[in-house]
Amino acid sequence: MNQLKVIGQEHIGQYEFTGIEGGFGKDKKAMLVKDIALIHEQPLSEINRRINDNRKRFKDGIDILDLKQMGLSHLFSQYGFTKAQWGNANNIYLLSERGYSKLLKILEDDKAWEIYDQLVDNYFNMRQSIKENQPSLVAGKRLEIMEKNAATRKANLLFKIAQATDSKTSSQSLLAQAAKELTGEMTIPVMKRKEYSASEVGKLVGKSANMVGRICNRLGLKAEQPGQNKYGRWSNSKSQHSDKEVPQWVYFDDGVKAIRAEVNKQPA
Repeated sequence: MNQLKVIGQEHIGQYEFTGIEGGFGKDKKAMLVKDIALIHEQPLSEINRRINDNRKRFKDGIDILDLKQMGLSHLFSQYGFTKAQWGNANNIYLLSERGYSKLLKILEDDKAWEIYDQLVDNYFNMRQSIKENQPSLVAGKRLEIMEKNAATRKANLLFKIAQATDSKTSSQSLLAQAAKELTGEMTIPVMKRKEYSASEVGKLVGKSANMVGRICNRLGLKAEQPGQNKYGRWSNSKSQHSDKEVPQWVYFDDGVKAIRAEVNKQPA
């Protein structure tokens, strides 16, 4: 791991944050999650929760570093923390560009991708490209990002349409097209099976829906969004408090079995 170096306050558009190099490679840029939370206008505790719920997806030293575990407490002020903030925090996460892109898959909203475009163009890559006098690298990276974002949005749209159609054949075809947008391969998904909400699983195993969700996260049963695995799939449903659609994990029979097995292991 390369030595971390604080390079001062960075300004990208209206956003201000602590610029950091190293940790993930020589001169590689990184961002503190506390700055990412401010930029995305979300509580730091919520961003940390989303990371911790998906912690197995973030590779240490490649996607993420926990500064709290690195013996850097004497440098708390350099990273923009008070002594109390540093001392009270359970984790102080630092993300690479790759780690930040994984976090965006979890956050998954248009504002998140818009911010990502700006930060990748003007922070993670552009400064280094300008320093090395490689304008073609900047242009190529921007085009690559735009293409990836367009493919992700198209896949999400196809996924939503597939979930809304009553025709199994049409749904399968749409899901295959969505998979091709993300992977480049026309993958034929498994046909829809019996599905259970967290509340329904809770009734079957004698636990609350919230407890079912926590067990699911602890076992790592969920697939990346949008997608499915043998335990269940992501579905879109309307929020209780608005008309906005929110992703919801629904369980297949294998998912119910995994939750029940974990509940049966726990002491009464």
